[in-house]
Amino acid sequence: MSIKVLVVDDSSFFRRRVSEIINSHAEMSVLDTAVNGKEAVEKAKSLSPDVITMDVEMPVMDGITAVKEIMKDSPVPIIMFSSLTHEGAQATLDALEAGALDFLPKKFEDIARDKKEATELLQERVRAVARRKSFMRSSPAPRTRSAKPAAPAAKESAAPKRAKSTAPSRRMDFKLLAIGTSTGGPVALQKILTQLPENFKTPILLIQHMPAAFTPTFAVRMNSLCKINVKEAEQGDVLAPGTAYLAPGGKQMFLDSSSSPPKLVIKEDNTGKVTYKPSVDITFGSVAKIYKDKVLAVVLTGMGADGREGARLLKQHGSKVLAQDEQSCVVYGMPQAVVTAGLAEDPIALDDMAERILNEMGHG
Repeated sequence: MSIKVLVVDDSSFFRRRVSEIINSHAEMSVLDTAVNGKEAVEKAKSLSPDVITMDVEMPVMDGITAVKEIMKDSPVPIIMFSSLTHEGAQATLDALEAGALDFLPKKFEDIARDKKEATELLQERVRAVARRKSFMRSSPAPRTRSAKPAAPAAKESAAPKRAKSTAPSRRMDFKLLAIGTSTGGPVALQKILTQLPENFKTPILLIQHMPAAFTPTFAVRMNSLCKINVKEAEQGDVLAPGTAYLAPGGKQMFLDSSSSPPKLVIKEDNTGKVTYKPSVDITFGSVAKIYKDKVLAVVLTGMGADGREGARLLKQHGSKVLAQDEQSCVVYGMPQAVVTAGLAEDPIALDDMAERILNEMGHG
């Protein structure tokens, strides 16, 4: 069955460009287009598209307001297009918090090497988020951000009820928490990190696939919402308890085993050998060599299999890996990769993940 897409942008050139890419794929087609957020809200309700691509800045009604209205009345997977600027990062994170599932830069060349790769990237993202439509239609609208972290809401899900996997299978003395994620990660990380207490006793490494222009803004936002400290990682950082270090976009983050205590190394990666910058595999692999069996690794929602080989190294050293379950993932790619490889414990719902982490770390 063809994936029907509503393309929303006030630029006729960009609407045409996105439409051509979508229509060139055998399994998807453009259902209609809209020139502003108000028109998008109306067409989302009347046409029931499978996916919407949405610009941020538009006349009459902006993209963020449109996302909120659509998620309230007729939820549908939405991919945002924005500029790779500080303002664009702020707006994109607001849109994700409002309910959008993914984002791409309006200038495809910023993340793609050529036209073919840009085309495949957009098509792949549309196909990935389209799978979430059935879940979104029966799920509650996302909560808006408040000045202080809200208490966790009662769990609601379209999936069958499962037993909560919050108790550790074996108590271990963890010295580091490492979390890797991609598509859907910003919202998932916010849900988890805002539930960690101020006295959380270990350092945290965060690897989120995200452009370089977005990670500083995301780190500042998380720091304002969390009881723990959150910062964008810097060269030479010494890991401190209760502090989360977010890998900078466009670079690789790993630990230097030659220093004592180990320090973070932030490095440009121009080898062309690694798809993701930052890469979960690279960070997981580096901490495995230093912390051995003292790492609790978590693989959250995301496209692809980044994190699987790093998780394999961690398991070989005796560490433990947790994975998000399919029902609560935006894209069940990265968690599925580690689960299928037999590297993770039983999959855990996102709503239960913070509690499981706290129990594993001895806070329960």
